[in-house]
Amino acid sequence: MSEVKKIATRESYGKALVELGQEHDNIVVLDADLAAATKTSTFRKAFPERHFDCGIAECNMIAAAAGMSTMGLVPFASTFAMFAAGRAFEQVRNSIGYPQLNVKIGATHGGISVGEDGASHQCCEDFALMRSIPGMVVLCPSDDVEARAAVKAAYAHEGPVYLRFGRLAIPVFHDEETFKFEIGKGEQLTEGNDVAIIATGLMVDEAMKAAAQLKEEGIAARVINICTIKPLDEEIVLKAAKECGKIVTCEEHSIIGGLGEAVAALLSEQCPTKMRRVGVNDEFGHSGPAWPLLKQFGLCAEHIVEVVKSF
Repeated sequence: MSEVKKIATRESYGKALVELGQEHDNIVVLDADLAAATKTSTFRKAFPERHFDCGIAECNMIAAAAGMSTMGLVPFASTFAMFAAGRAFEQVRNSIGYPQLNVKIGATHGGISVGEDGASHQCCEDFALMRSIPGMVVLCPSDDVEARAAVKAAYAHEGPVYLRFGRLAIPVFHDEETFKFEIGKGEQLTEGNDVAIIATGLMVDEAMKAAAQLKEEGIAARVINICTIKPLDEEIVLKAAKECGKIVTCEEHSIIGGLGEAVAALLSEQCPTKMRRVGVNDEFGHSGPAWPLLKQFGLCAEHIVEVVKSF
């Protein structure tokens, strides 16, 4: 059996930017002295005249991107999620969100899987922050194929978009030949009516592993991939709630303000359903190897299985 290919979605981001740059000369890429880590260095090599290193000045980078967008350019402002959503929140809100400018924010190194960089860089609050900005689209792709498709969809979308990418290489499970991506649409990956596992980002693959284990134990789990945290695909969530009766959400993010709360808010108003949230439980991370950290925080297939069976 051949080994599953693994690619970090930050790598996908860099590749997609180059592909877009070859097709559209209005794309510009800004970075905050992290081009090697965010992989925008790939774009810089191909189009040096359209890449701008703003230095360690993320707030200024966002303001520059806002200005560029008013001149007909489509800027992708890139840095770590902690700095894009956290440090530059005011500029994202007031300079991009409020005037509804056509700026895309490429936020890499999101979540606990930043690993050894530790709590100061492990941003588990970005979904909550970006969801709170009116009109902001929030995307978190689950593998290389979806990540590249999401970047291209973000370019085609008129208005602000926040894209979260990971540092860690994760399995590629989508078939590029058949995969279709649309902002605001979820994707059902497995059949099952006993429980619905709604996941985003790297947790989607863990959810599928959990579903396979649960199947061996006689529990049919429906796995749903939600790349678009906002606007949420209400139709697929409500359908799962009505047909399965139990929901488990999984995200590499705080259980406060992210996918779990978005799903809970929808269900509480339109279809009250028993549910559990798998995520970071209102605590900071710490330094350590990525996969052991994810397991320690319960962001793994084994813990998803335990949560489902606790129902």
